Amino acid sequence: MLAGQLMAADKMNTLQNIPLNDINDQPTSLKAYAGKVVLLVNVASKCGFTRQYSGLEAIYKKYKDKGLVVIGVPSNDFGGQEPGSAAEIKAFCTAKFDVTFPLMAKIHVKGAEKHPLYAALTGPDSAFPGEVKWNFQKFLIGRDGRLLGRFESQVTPESPRLIQAVEAALAGS
Repeated sequence: MLAGQLMAADKMNTLQNIPLNDINDQPTSLKAYAGKVVLLVNVASKCGFTRQYSGLEAIYKKYKDKGLVVIGVPSNDFGGQEPGSAAEIKAFCTAKFDVTFPLMAKIHVKGAEKHPLYAALTGPDSAFPGEVKWNFQKFLIGRDGRLLGRFESQVTPESPRLIQAVEAALAGS
């Protein structure tokens, strides 16, 4: 029975074990945020939804002491709306939106070069399968590394539906 429980726990933590690089090109993974609720968002600097950076920063500041971390994952997959270098992305987010939440290195979130994290988030074994459709799609990951929710680009960080999901995840329900 213990082996079965370990395999189940391993499967739940798969998302946390997938290697990423942060915006400074340093190796990391979601394991660095184990025990926290993660709101993972594919971001872009030249998108109609870019103004959501303000809301993402606000939700991060409001809930970070309760265990939430917002993570921005730049991607240039939709309309070439994130063409900048890591330094340019970081400077833009800091200067324009005072972003303090973690940013990752630019990756692909769809297509043949899709990063393994997004392959796991959107693949057939995901709790919420299906390709990412546009910038600022949000994935809510629980403290245990399991995917709890998925929110389309049009769902703003201030949306009652998103806030309720974040609060429920923080409360452990």
